[in-house]
Amino acid sequence: MEEENQKQPKEAGKFIKIKKFTFIMGIFLVIFLTAGITTIALTFGDEKVESLAPDKHSEFEKLYSTYDTIKDNYYEEIDQEKLVDGAINGMIKALDDPYSAYMDKKEASSFHESISSSFEGIGAEIQEQDGQIMVVSPIKGSPAEKAGVKPNDIILSVDGKSVEGLSSSEAVLKIRGEKGTKVDLSISRAGESEPIELTIKRDTIPIETVYAEMLDDGVAKIQVTSFSEHTVQELKTALEEMSKKDMKGLVLDLRGNPGGLLDQAIEMASLFIPNGEVVLQVEERSGKKEVYKSENDGELKIPVVVLIDDGSASASEIVAAAVSESADIPLIGVKSFGKGTVQTAQDFEDGSNFKYTAAKWLTPEGNWIHKKGIKPDINVKLPDYASLPYISPDKELKASDSSSEVKAAEEMLKEAGHDPGKIDGFFDEATTNAVIAFQKEQKIKETGTIKDDTTVKLMQVIQEKILKNDTQVKKAVEVLKKEINK
Repeated sequence: MEEENQKQPKEAGKFIKIKKFTFIMGIFLVIFLTAGITTIALTFGDEKVESLAPDKHSEFEKLYSTYDTIKDNYYEEIDQEKLVDGAINGMIKALDDPYSAYMDKKEASSFHESISSSFEGIGAEIQEQDGQIMVVSPIKGSPAEKAGVKPNDIILSVDGKSVEGLSSSEAVLKIRGEKGTKVDLSISRAGESEPIELTIKRDTIPIETVYAEMLDDGVAKIQVTSFSEHTVQELKTALEEMSKKDMKGLVLDLRGNPGGLLDQAIEMASLFIPNGEVVLQVEERSGKKEVYKSENDGELKIPVVVLIDDGSASASEIVAAAVSESADIPLIGVKSFGKGTVQTAQDFEDGSNFKYTAAKWLTPEGNWIHKKGIKPDINVKLPDYASLPYISPDKELKASDSSSEVKAAEEMLKEAGHDPGKIDGFFDEATTNAVIAFQKEQKIKETGTIKDDTTVKLMQVIQEKILKNDTQVKKAVEVLKKEINK
């Protein structure tokens, strides 16, 4: 659910193990010493116990004092572990960094699932931004994608409860759940005056990250949906399969890819970049830079283009920038998301975890794309109807209704070849006639209302039209054919 550039390059695929109290005692040593001495003092005398805070941690004096006061004087018994967790969480939240977070045992377990073989939920990458939960991208084929969740959607509430102010890890726990259960989301989307209400049925989300198909004239399209533990191996297998089908050119599709593991991004980019050329630079706080170069023992000998969009983030941006600047591979689509930082994660022995931003990454030429994104060489948008909002099949749209859902349905009917009259969000007689005509064409009961099968089929028709008229893929194929025929 929430996958980012989570590990430093040298430690990719591994988590650094440290004892929880080894970390905490550096901050909270005096908490426990003071508590013990206080107990002795209360038993054997009433002398005041002085703070034992080491000089090097004198800046935490207020924290120690607050903890002791709450522990000794709060009107109810306190959960000491909960207080310590809260202190750590507060410290990390004070960084004001959407990519740094403390996770308790349950949240950490969910975090690890997000880079394993599968998990149960709706399948969407999210992040906290300015106190709001924002969708980076839904996972290909997931319930979230099928329900119409889009990059940059803001999740307002989950099952009727606001998620404002929650961390991304806290929001993930509320959204995830067992396969077959449902979750209600209220979403704010740019261009929509009213929140979009979605009911999504959770499912098992397999972390299959590479999908390959052969298009016309020897052009293969391989879509990479995220960067998980086995993504590069999946890609190598796909390339071998496409080569057996006489692949002459390749469209590498990174659209809607929210990122993932940094080591996988470096290794993938290296497949397309000549040996010794720079893949990326990782810059520490001190300004020290570590340069990562391709260790490719045999670059691809066919023309390649890469597709990106506003859902391409993090590791997918690393690959896009690397192949563009170090291999002159053209980028096609629209500007990418813009995440230029690297996170590392540390596990505690009790199962909790925290991750924090350890560095920023730069493109081979030293550019930092954070909050800027990567502009494609060839800007191509999808058709407007590709951005139509999701309509819940559970909600009935009927004559005399007036809403944003009705307007979306009118636009879908028009694209499906049935004239709904004026597209104004009002379900009038022309709309009813268009619905009946659509239902007759699709061999659905002719009710004149939009609900259940009619809604599902209407959105399915639009999805099929989007796939058939994928302007970005068409442009990519056009560019490749020119290279192939040279």
